[in-house]
Amino acid sequence: MQPELHIGPITLQTFGLMMGLAFVVSGALVARRLRELGRPVDWAYEMVFAALVGGIVGARLWWVAENWSDAKDDLVGSLFSGSGLVWYGGAIGGAICVLAWAWRRGFFGLTLLDVASVPLAAGYAVGRIGCQLAGDGDYGIPWNGPWAMAYPHGTVPTTEKVHPTPVYETITMLIVAALLWRLRDRWRPGTLFALYLILAGAERFLVEFVRRNDAVLLGLTQPQLLSLAMIAGGAIWLWVRRPVAAPAPARA
Repeated sequence: MQPELHIGPITLQTFGLMMGLAFVVSGALVARRLRELGRPVDWAYEMVFAALVGGIVGARLWWVAENWSDAKDDLVGSLFSGSGLVWYGGAIGGAICVLAWAWRRGFFGLTLLDVASVPLAAGYAVGRIGCQLAGDGDYGIPWNGPWAMAYPHGTVPTTEKVHPTPVYETITMLIVAALLWRLRDRWRPGTLFALYLILAGAERFLVEFVRRNDAVLLGLTQPQLLSLAMIAGGAIWLWVRRPVAAPAPARA
């Protein structure tokens, strides 16, 4: 665990570094896929920048909405604070900006969603490394298992041994990203994104059972409810469209 890196007079936040790395990894995957599809590789930088801007804005707005009682007295300070980012808000904000970019570029369609599937999974996995390094409170419930760990120097410290849930999520979502990459040419457009919704939703739904979030409905946490919506959306999508094999595109 290393929340900060000190290089001379400069202090770097490891969470921010990993978030930046997540966008770099996502951009590289988008560029590779666009090249395979015969699209301009430069679009990858535009797409990732749109996701970055929309993601940060969406994550901040979602956090403010969730913590309105704390944020309302200093709304401007809360909006521009260096802490408090919510993944679902970032996903929604990033999606809106990427869709707007795609509409402008004439790339608005199911292929866009498939192109985004692997980068979304891989970027999430790398981002969770930042949560682990920062010890930012995304760890799990108390546990005395063989790989349990404490976060005494985290930004949200605890001396009690807990489930290292960021590690679970990084490993799982890297596996999901690898699987989706192998399947990227298997079916017609849209199917890969539906599969991403199911797998990413299932991952978050299951890990929530050993995380610290409070239940809000029927014994489930808010992320679990959103995850169920993702799983249901992906499953309905697959059922309606019925996956059909697609010929592999010519490699550039």
